[in-house]
Amino acid sequence: QNEKELQDVVKQQEEKLLQLIDKSGEVMRLKAEVSELKRLLQRAETEAKVLWEEMRGKEHQADTAYIQERVILRREVDKLRLLLVEKEDENMRLTDKY
Repeated sequence: QNEKELQDVVKQQEEKLLQLIDKSGEVMRLKAEVSELKRLLQRAETEAKVLWEEMRGKEHQADTAYIQERVILRREVDKLRLLLVEKEDENMRLTDKY
């Protein structure tokens, strides 16, 4: 009977472990989704910022090439900032893990 109880406990522990693994995978998927949404939001904010500045300044009226170049440059800056944040997050995860 003790052996059966032990087998039941082991089975329960295995089920709990599988549930944790499933939840962990879901958490990772949600984190990836949040990261993608942040990236998309940053892109939209960048475009809005550049266009707003152009509307305010009107120094280069209707110069779409100039506006497009500014949008591209802002995206690059934002991408580099995001990469920095991601690397810092990765470093934090690694230090937390070990």
